[in-house]
Amino acid sequence: MEDVDVVVIGAGSAGLSAAKTLRAAGLSFKLVEAMNRIGGRAWTSDQHFGVPFDIGCAWLHAADRNPYVPEAQAARWTLHHHDMNIDHLYYRNRKASEDEEAAMKAADSRLFELLAAHEVKVGDDDRLSALLAKGHAPRAAATFAGPMDFGADEDEISIRDFQAAADLDPNYFTKEGFGALVARFGADVPVELSTPVRKILWDLPGVACVTDRGTIRAKAVIVTASPAVLAFEEIEFAPALPDRHFAAFFDLPMGMLTKLPVEITGTRLGLAPFDDLLIERLARHDIYFLCFPFDLDLMVGYVGGDFAWEMSAAGEAAGVDFVVDRLCAILGNDVRRHVGRAMMTNWGGERFVRGAYAAARPGRSQARATLMQPVAEKIFFAGEHLAGPLMQTCGGARLSGEAVARTVAAQLAAK
Repeated sequence: MEDVDVVVIGAGSAGLSAAKTLRAAGLSFKLVEAMNRIGGRAWTSDQHFGVPFDIGCAWLHAADRNPYVPEAQAARWTLHHHDMNIDHLYYRNRKASEDEEAAMKAADSRLFELLAAHEVKVGDDDRLSALLAKGHAPRAAATFAGPMDFGADEDEISIRDFQAAADLDPNYFTKEGFGALVARFGADVPVELSTPVRKILWDLPGVACVTDRGTIRAKAVIVTASPAVLAFEEIEFAPALPDRHFAAFFDLPMGMLTKLPVEITGTRLGLAPFDDLLIERLARHDIYFLCFPFDLDLMVGYVGGDFAWEMSAAGEAAGVDFVVDRLCAILGNDVRRHVGRAMMTNWGGERFVRGAYAAARPGRSQARATLMQPVAEKIFFAGEHLAGPLMQTCGGARLSGEAVARTVAAQLAAK
């Protein structure tokens, strides 16, 4: 492979935007991707239900700041504003009373009040669960604050990290698929697919990236692989990275959000398109449903945090049975005869991803800032885990890639 100015590792949202920014700056680059497609965790497929379905990210969060929104509008994508307001709440198999529903909404509001006023001091408990315990009806509020929002249980989330995340409203859902939109964005970018980088050598002028198809020399490298992939040392750095950078990979473990879409035909179960349905259960075995988006024959179940990892280990058949059983328990066994195709996403089982998105461990929120610092002015990191207030979002990953590529371009121009 020929020498270039910059190697970009990973053709997800961050890598694609980095490559396009480098190209606009007049720099040569090589974009290499371990998987056999572009998009990373943005992936739309019609193989399961005959209609576009986002296996990965689906919501265009923070639409007023999300660079993908104007592109979706220009492409005449079908967009729906979604307010994420729980329309139907169940406790196990029992429908919540109006008072219980009001209590959950009050608890949610109380959480944001506590977050705004709370200051974590040295020695304080930095677990989100400690803050939730100060609110009212914390169990219900914790479901969205933790597993459904951050992909982790509340005792595994840093308060400081949670505070740093932006309010992501307005949120939009797209019928044609967010993954398809990202693929459209990156369609004109040359990419070497199925080309994992095995080693990055940086004790020499510039860097050398070793792949199964050859070695690429460059002046700098932008690494957009997930922290979990780097923690597993899928990419070896020689010499080893500084301890603080290496530790940061472990301090930003990947959370998990698993989708369990089930086809329901011949009925809408008394639910309206885009209704939000939450079933609260014991031991955090909660499940949320986005009901019939765009009036499609789909009930999309979501489980998050530790339970999502457990579900992934149990397998797709067990996951689908769990979803159908829960629907039958609250809506009647007649539901079963309307069930068609179903599937379960499993990002934890994807070797070159290993989870949904990163959430800092309690007391370790500084890990994001650490990875935003380059190593030897030639190894740079970008991605959803380094997207500032838009952390954990595809739009944030794109902005991260653009920002890092601009920094690299300015640095190379100054030499």
